Amino acid sequence: MARAEPRRWAVDSVAVAVAVADAVFGKAYLDRGALAIAVIACAALLLRRQWPVAVFLFTLPVALTGLIVAPAIALYTVGRQSPDRRVVFGCAAAVALASTVASSWPLEGFGSHADAVVYLAFTAAWAAAPVLFGLLMRTRDELARRLVEIEEARDHERDLHAQAVLARERAQIGREMHDVVSHQVSLIAVRAGALAVATTDAQTREAARQIRGLSVSTLDELRNLVTLLRASGGRATELTPQPTLADLRALIDASGIAVVFAGTLPDDVSGAAQRAIYRTVQEALTNVRKHAPGASADVRLWSDAEWFGVVVTNAPPTRGALSLPGSGHGLLGLAERAELLKGQLRCGSTEAGGFRVELRLPRT
Repeated sequence: MARAEPRRWAVDSVAVAVAVADAVFGKAYLDRGALAIAVIACAALLLRRQWPVAVFLFTLPVALTGLIVAPAIALYTVGRQSPDRRVVFGCAAAVALASTVASSWPLEGFGSHADAVVYLAFTAAWAAAPVLFGLLMRTRDELARRLVEIEEARDHERDLHAQAVLARERAQIGREMHDVVSHQVSLIAVRAGALAVATTDAQTREAARQIRGLSVSTLDELRNLVTLLRASGGRATELTPQPTLADLRALIDASGIAVVFAGTLPDDVSGAAQRAIYRTVQEALTNVRKHAPGASADVRLWSDAEWFGVVVTNAPPTRGALSLPGSGHGLLGLAERAELLKGQLRCGSTEAGGFRVELRLPRT
């Protein structure tokens, strides 16, 4: 803005100088009154940006004297700045009329009627030219502003998209941290607790208690991190490497739980569905270790004509549960995975006092 103001004053000064030059060259046939009108009109051009119509009215009498520069500049300014087209073309008509009156009038002053028609057409074209040029520049300015607004809107849209991608990545990282790290650390805590109870060596018992304490602390920190990372998002981008159904057996064997594994799934199960089933089994077995120590579990894969999935059921605990922190996001994350795949997650207590988790996914 600071640079634009000096440039505008420079352009206005040049416009006034050209109008003054027109008056100087025409003073030979101007009387004192006409010359005074021309001087006032030239000075008024300095204010044409603030009051375009008022400045035009000051320059209109100059058109009666035969001078054309000052009225043309005023007409251009009206065309560029006035939003009312009726005012714009009304000013052009007024200048055309004033120029016609200043010429040889009535029509008998011309050599022929054809000369009069040509002169009237020339006068109308001369009055319309600065107006049309002003309207053209006004349209250009409006288009430039629209382009700036469109570019700003695109930048805003790109920022929103980047934020959405970041939110989805954070949600995915939170789910992966909970599914993978929590599973491993909780297993360490359970094994350390069992070792502390079973061993008779004092040093080993103390080491096991320390390991369990560190594991519990790590789970608590993980819960806080997952809470910070979780954010609402759409379809998440997957991190690599990702587990498949072929990894289920290794997961069950490493769980430290007596598990009966049965059932198969069709060969055309998608990678996303395989990951959802794997994470469901992983979370369910983790919860068994946390909340149902000593309980056995049953993992069954199933499928029919419309659905397929997995059911994980555990028996009641045989001993008191260890006090391990939980984030509360495990089943929520599983439900989100199922929803993304247009499936369902069902979970709840069984009549025998255990717990049941079922993931149902559509075949198509």
